[in-house]
Amino acid sequence: MIGTFFKYLSATVAISTTGFAQPVLAALPATTVTPKVLIVTMFGSEAKPWEQHAKFTHTYPLPGLSADYPDLKCNDQAVCMLTTAMGYANAATTLTSVAFSSQLDLRQTYIIIAGIGGVDPQKGTLGSAHWAQYVIDGGLVHRIDARQMPKEWTTGMFALGTIHPGEKPKWHAGSEVFELNGALVNKAYMLSKNVELLDTPEAQADRKMFPVGSVATKAPFVSVCDTVSADTFWVGSAIANAMDQYAKLLTDGAADVCTSQMEDNASLTALKRGADAGKLDFNRVLVLRTASDYDQEAPGQTPVQALAANGSGYKPAVVNAYRVADAVTQDIIAHWAQWQDGI
Repeated sequence: MIGTFFKYLSATVAISTTGFAQPVLAALPATTVTPKVLIVTMFGSEAKPWEQHAKFTHTYPLPGLSADYPDLKCNDQAVCMLTTAMGYANAATTLTSVAFSSQLDLRQTYIIIAGIGGVDPQKGTLGSAHWAQYVIDGGLVHRIDARQMPKEWTTGMFALGTIHPGEKPKWHAGSEVFELNGALVNKAYMLSKNVELLDTPEAQADRKMFPVGSVATKAPFVSVCDTVSADTFWVGSAIANAMDQYAKLLTDGAADVCTSQMEDNASLTALKRGADAGKLDFNRVLVLRTASDYDQEAPGQTPVQALAANGSGYKPAVVNAYRVADAVTQDIIAHWAQWQDGI
């Protein structure tokens, strides 16, 4: 009922975690909405499966949310969902508003960013689902048009403050890389790895563009691999390879990029600032991306053709983002005593 997520708190509450420093937590006003799980979607199609199945019965207009998606929606299990609208500016603005809202107590909330994206055909397939350990910003870079870059260069993209590819960045914004709680990421994977995923005849047909037996031809599956963010919706093996190499550069080889999307570093920057202010626990944040399209061309295909062919993975990606994230959500709700103090 409504009382499930309204609390009256007068003192600071500490949250314990395993293997991570305890966050400094801020005091709250008297009455707040207290989700156990907050689902973050980026646009209406990603939100639709949650609206169809999660039985949201409470709606809370929040200042600072997108005019297209102005409400936080919650159900009687204390599962809530919001939609940021697409791109860095919308994601950062919405989640900053949420993180610092006096109407919310997010200090014990598990936040699951669940949306679609592109996938590397060597690491995923249409409809596959991937939990991220590392989230890398692919937009905070120098870029020279490939038609004007030195002939010996393999890419015109290179780190800020440097003068050629392969050098570590010399300028730092502080949001280039986020490493999420590995224990939580692994638990999410274990809970969701056997979820039944949607597949479609259209997606199956498009997989046939890739060599028989390759990862890209497989049915949808769940894995742990990393994601790169950029406001630009890019396509093509040249950019994909540059992004992969840049991610490895920033993480000393640790990142294994498999998906691309347009919001996550912006979202995590807002959430990290909220965590630093004691408003939420960053160790409880998860990022899930499901594959709506391949981020590069198939053999015999051009990047332009690859972009034009995008579409058959859209439906399974949207549905599977819900199914995979919901598997974790339902375990949190059913076993809250095990989750309450953190993972």
